[in-house]
Amino acid sequence: MPRSIRRRPDAMLAGELYRLLMAGADRDRDFTRHVLACSLALAHGERGRKLDAALGLSANHVTALLLTHFPHAAAFVADRLAFDGQGDQPASLEEPDLRQLLLDNRATNGPEGVWLAHIIARRSLESNHLWQDLGLRDRSDLSRLMRDFFTPLALANMRDMKWKKFFYRTLCQNEGVLICKSPVCDNCDDFAICFGAEDGHSLLAQNARVSA
Repeated sequence: MPRSIRRRPDAMLAGELYRLLMAGADRDRDFTRHVLACSLALAHGERGRKLDAALGLSANHVTALLLTHFPHAAAFVADRLAFDGQGDQPASLEEPDLRQLLLDNRATNGPEGVWLAHIIARRSLESNHLWQDLGLRDRSDLSRLMRDFFTPLALANMRDMKWKKFFYRTLCQNEGVLICKSPVCDNCDDFAICFGAEDGHSLLAQNARVSA
């Protein structure tokens, strides 16, 4: 069973929006589009906050993202979007540092790396596995996302530590803060917490099944 969900997404909206954004595209061949569509669809279906705030993006960035990757649906979707107007303002003390860590380790020059840095930093504040709160199908999607867009971090995470754990461990190391109980991971009592399986259902797929 998936971990508890802080906000219950609108199942029908999330599933239908993903299908509209993808418009028959293949999620493996059109991976960037798939990743962005997943996050957009899941975040748009959440109750309690506007889309830009759910993604950590400014309204201008959301609009640019739609026009770049989903021009066929941009006008239709934009008419139904609600913006907070301050979506890119930090939602926690650590979010700016995590966002900057991602920005500093981009492997691409396009705007996608910037958008994804904002999205990942904001979605990392959620309570489920990161791949779930990005709306992805499984953890392998997140691993590929990191390899494609944040290669230095993917290479640094050689032992496949859970990404949230890895992010915050890296931030603490950069600040010279020691947070680990043991200097060697294999001898640490928290090994399973940092490296254990991240099983569970895709929140987006789960919502699509509910709405079918």
